[in-house]
Amino acid sequence: MTVLSQVDGGRRHLGKSEMASPPTRSSGSHVGDSARVGAARLGLTARAAVYLLIGFLAVALATGHSTKETDQWGAFQQLNGGSAGHVLVLVVAVGLAAYALWRFTEAAFGVAVEGRGAAARLKSLFRGCVYAFFALNAFQVAFGGRSASQAQRQQTIAAKVMHHSAGRWAIAAVGAIVVLVGLMLVFEGLRRKFRKFLNTWEMPPLVRRAVTVLGTVGTTARGAVFALAGVLVVEAAVQYNPAKAAGIDGALRSLRDAPAGPWLLGAAAAGLVTFGLYGLAEARWRRV
Repeated sequence: MTVLSQVDGGRRHLGKSEMASPPTRSSGSHVGDSARVGAARLGLTARAAVYLLIGFLAVALATGHSTKETDQWGAFQQLNGGSAGHVLVLVVAVGLAAYALWRFTEAAFGVAVEGRGAAARLKSLFRGCVYAFFALNAFQVAFGGRSASQAQRQQTIAAKVMHHSAGRWAIAAVGAIVVLVGLMLVFEGLRRKFRKFLNTWEMPPLVRRAVTVLGTVGTTARGAVFALAGVLVVEAAVQYNPAKAAGIDGALRSLRDAPAGPWLLGAAAAGLVTFGLYGLAEARWRRV
C-alpha cells in the first residue's frame, strides 16, 4: 500500500508528456536506430561540453582573469591549448558533426515527440546547418586552419552585406530572427517545455527535479544571451556598425561593459554553465 501511494504521489508531479510510457519500437532497422541514437547522444554531449567551456570563459572574463573570445570558437581554442589539445578538439568536432547529422535525420524523417510536422523539421534542419558550421570550425582549429575568430568573421560578413543595397535590412532581419529564437528559448525554459523531450520516467525523483531546475535556468539564460546577441545585430544594421555583430561573444562583452557589468556577466556565465550541465543530462535521457 505504501509503495503504491509513493508511486501515485510521484506521478502527480509529472506533466502529461512525462507520464507517457516509453515509446515502443519495431524490430526492424535496429542498426539504423542505434546509429541515430548514438549520434544524438554523442552530439548532445559535445554541445554540453562547448557550453560549459563558454560559461567558464565568461566567468574568467567577468572576473578579469581572461580576455579570450567567449563563444564556440573561443571554446575550441581553449581546448586546443593543452598538450592533448588537438585530440580534444577533434573529439568535440566529431561530436558536433554527429549532432548535425542527427538533426538532419530529424529534418528528413521527423522529430521524436513532435512527429513529421513541417515546423519541427525545419527547426531541426536549421540546427543541423548551424552545428555543421560549428563542427567545421572545430575541425579547422584541430588541424591549424583559419586564424580569424568566429566574432571577427561575423563582423566581416556583416560589413560585406551592408555594402549591398538593402544589405542593412538583411542584417536587421537576421538580428530580429536571432532575437525571436532567443525569446522562444526563454519561453521554453520558463514553461519547462524541454521536459517533453526527456525520458523522465527513467529518472529517480530527486534527479528529475534537479534536471528540471538545470533545464529551466540554463535554457532561459541561453535564450537571454541569444536575444541580446540578436539585439546587437539589429543595432549594427541601424547604426551601420558591423563591429556590434559579434554574436555570443559580443553579447557577453556588452554585459561586462554595462553598469554592474561583472555581476550581469557573472549571472549569464552561471546560466551558460547551468545549461552545459543540463546538456549532459539531456545527452543521457533525451528521447531520440
